[in-house]
Amino acid sequence: MNDFFLYKGPGIPDELFIRGEVPMTREEIRVISLAKARLGPGQVVWDVGSGTGSIAVEAALLAPGGQVWAVERSAGGCRLIRENCSRFDVPEVRVVQGEAPGALADLPRPDRVIVGGSGGKLREILDLIREKMLPGGRLVINAVTLETLTGTLDFLRAGCQCEIVQVAVSKSLQLGSSRVMKPYHPVYIISAWGWGDDVGG
Repeated sequence: MNDFFLYKGPGIPDELFIRGEVPMTREEIRVISLAKARLGPGQVVWDVGSGTGSIAVEAALLAPGGQVWAVERSAGGCRLIRENCSRFDVPEVRVVQGEAPGALADLPRPDRVIVGGSGGKLREILDLIREKMLPGGRLVINAVTLETLTGTLDFLRAGCQCEIVQVAVSKSLQLGSSRVMKPYHPVYIISAWGWGDDVGG
């Protein structure tokens, strides 16, 4: 039973996840990314470049009765994903250790895909996602670098609709008796939908 976070909706605090040295999508970015994915019951969700599994955990909570596939190339990351899934009682998350796009080839066709890391194979991953995505599907990509942003936009120029949101988060930090704001790198959250179907955004 999950006794760590009993509230509905996305936004599990970062400190409740087991972290290690593996990258994790920060809480505020995670909230917006999950909102843009428009998750619902019974959906098949891919979390590509899952890291600690924070997106996968929250996706499982927001898509009851569905399947969430957490794809991560590092053994340490896969271990953390399993630990976090156990912590938040989401056994429906399937962990796949492997490098995308190869690790995606045999997964069930997705309703939703969230990409947090591409390992330098962004174009190949997007090609496979476009091929496998179910009608009415949505893709969300979190881009930190301008190369990922421009590579994604080049891919999405034709055949679908897309939206880009830039998010720049600063959080308060205690310094002695005062508080200051600590900025984090801006993140571009890219949503895409409508490959060959008439489903609106």
